[in-house]
Amino acid sequence: MEFQNNLLHLIYFLASLSFIFGLKMLSHPKTARNGNLIAAAGMTLAIIGTIFLYHHDGKPIGNLIWIVLGIIIGTIIGVVMAKKVQMTSMPQMVSFFNGMGGACAALISINEFDKYTTVINAETLMNGEVLMILLGIMIGSISFAGSMIAFGKLEGKIKDYVLPKQQLFNTILLLLILGLCGYVMMQTEGSLSVLFLITLLSLLYGILFVLPIGGADMPVVISLLNSFTGLAAAFGGFLYSNQAMLTGGILVGSAGTILTILMCNAMNRSLLNVLVGAFGGQSKAIGGEQGDAGVIKEISLNDCAVLCNYAQRVIIVPGYGLAVAQAQHITHEFESILEEQGVEVKYAIHPVAGRMPGHMNVLLAESDVDYDKLIEMEEANPLFKNTDVVLVIGANDVVNPAAKDDPTSPIYGMPILDVDEAKTVVILKRGMSAGYAGIENRLFFNDNTRMLFGDAKSSIEKLVRELKSI
Repeated sequence: MEFQNNLLHLIYFLASLSFIFGLKMLSHPKTARNGNLIAAAGMTLAIIGTIFLYHHDGKPIGNLIWIVLGIIIGTIIGVVMAKKVQMTSMPQMVSFFNGMGGACAALISINEFDKYTTVINAETLMNGEVLMILLGIMIGSISFAGSMIAFGKLEGKIKDYVLPKQQLFNTILLLLILGLCGYVMMQTEGSLSVLFLITLLSLLYGILFVLPIGGADMPVVISLLNSFTGLAAAFGGFLYSNQAMLTGGILVGSAGTILTILMCNAMNRSLLNVLVGAFGGQSKAIGGEQGDAGVIKEISLNDCAVLCNYAQRVIIVPGYGLAVAQAQHITHEFESILEEQGVEVKYAIHPVAGRMPGHMNVLLAESDVDYDKLIEMEEANPLFKNTDVVLVIGANDVVNPAAKDDPTSPIYGMPILDVDEAKTVVILKRGMSAGYAGIENRLFFNDNTRMLFGDAKSSIEKLVRELKSI
């Protein structure tokens, strides 16, 4: 028995190392695939070790058939979803999987509640295990409900909605949940009815917490919910004294928290402002008529191709519209043709471009764009002044000058890509509709801006043909 226990701890240690190395390797496209496989192998090893080596009160784990059946069904569903999902739907899949993680963490805590609250002889339930259970239920439920709402919003099936006095109601609701948790810990025996009430209120809080948030804040919310799920899983690891689960939860929770903070800094906003600002949901009404801002100037495909062909430097700014059009592969071909003509080509990536952290990086990596060509906002902005052509493909809010010069704009103060400083800016866009945040973009009316209307993929395919004919 002692040998098995020591072997299990060794397995957990190796699994924890695989998570750390895997996470490190995920930081670069060239090593990301192997990093993912290493972390998955570590998780598989930890699961197998737990099933066959873990003992509680001298007894091995039971219900093996149900456990194996659950793993098989979950694996099949996960593989099928991962194979079929489109790149444009990756944020939805991340939200869905994140919600499932939160639900698992909450169910673990609900399942263990009875064990830790009925067999103790203490005066109260004020102990670490009960605290971990209550936090696991609360945070796991919030993460599950919030992720499902985020999934619905990203699918376009749930609209932004703000209740009257919603932030006050949310605050009271959160205090009520915390108060009930404190009430449970002050008792001598657990009450399942109070536990289920905490679960229901946490689910309601998760729904109301995400419901008003929309627009450009969705990447921040997804990252925040991801950190919630990591924390909930870490509470489960603490409960079971499972080092692998604890390490994995802490890594996910801390990585999600750091990413959330970085994105808030990139938007020059506090996390509190993101959560209570309802940015996007209320901002869609903001924006003047097109005629008030100036005159739109279009550019022909031939003129755009000539402009790019004889440029010294071209910077491409990808956005969600590029993902929707599935234009990443043809954009890479466009880039290669320009480079053959001696044109320097870069991709400028805003920290909150797309609808998920790193969305644009993954999208371009899929089409084999050299990672060294991807430059962050801080590196790109000084280059725009000396750039001949900036091609904005399906991006809107991250290049909107209102962030710099319009104090009434909801995005005022958010650092943007200073594409308006380039000699010529070409906007590839289907029409004049506002971006995901619902804010009109006055960049479209600048003297050095030209509009190339149409589907992004089709437009770039035509540009490639024009370039080849020059």
